[in-house]
Amino acid sequence: MTRALRIDINCDMGEGFGAWAMGNDIALLDHVSSANIACGFHAGDPQTMRRVVAAALQRGVRVGAHPGLPDLQGFGRRVMQVSPAEVHAMVVYQVGALWAFAKAAGGTLSHVKAHGALYNMAAKDRALADAIARAVHEVDPQLVLFGLAGSQMIRAAEALDLPVAAEVFADRSYQDDGSLSPRGQPGALIEDADAAAAQVLQMVQHGTVRAASGKTVALRADTLCIHGDQLGALAFAQRIRGALDAVGVCVAAPEFPSTNRTQSTGGNTHA
Repeated sequence: MTRALRIDINCDMGEGFGAWAMGNDIALLDHVSSANIACGFHAGDPQTMRRVVAAALQRGVRVGAHPGLPDLQGFGRRVMQVSPAEVHAMVVYQVGALWAFAKAAGGTLSHVKAHGALYNMAAKDRALADAIARAVHEVDPQLVLFGLAGSQMIRAAEALDLPVAAEVFADRSYQDDGSLSPRGQPGALIEDADAAAAQVLQMVQHGTVRAASGKTVALRADTLCIHGDQLGALAFAQRIRGALDAVGVCVAAPEFPSTNRTQSTGGNTHA
């Protein structure tokens, strides 16, 4: 029997820049309820941000900022030595940029999700997690912070009474402590769509995931990430969405009493 009748599907988007296109953002928007849009530090540029924000709003998909480390060459996936003060300023800067594009398009910003190395660092480092949560809270305390389920990001948001959505992943394997397997580790990436769908159903229906070691790990699943830059992302998203629809799980953006946004109810929702 399904324990969770609702889950958000989010996708990292807008990660091309200049002449370099990445992912099939527009097509993916038909299968997700939240879009995390790169803000120019690890990827993205003003034209891309404007285009993807407008496309998301037109489809009733929630718009979120996807701030990362200032690392275009490494796509924001390389660890950098940054202080909490630097992280706070980076996040305010990037969230503010995406907020402006959402407002200019007649919509509002819904959530914030850190990218890549910044996300993984803050998942374990409470000082960095606090810096991100504080930055989001200062920009708008109604924004929902997406963070790895069971991580320091969740605790940092809760400490500020900031709305928070615990995130799980379809295409990544897990460690015994609930952290993601490092990308360089064999088996870290799940490339088979059927295997990913099975993992998603376990997380949504039972609140657990099978770690790489075989251990069953408990976790909270509010929002599910699909990476827009992965190979075959569109087919992957279609398979995951189909698996959820087949068991009657409603796909919709997270809702909190203080964060109801008038421009959207979390588009592409199936009851």
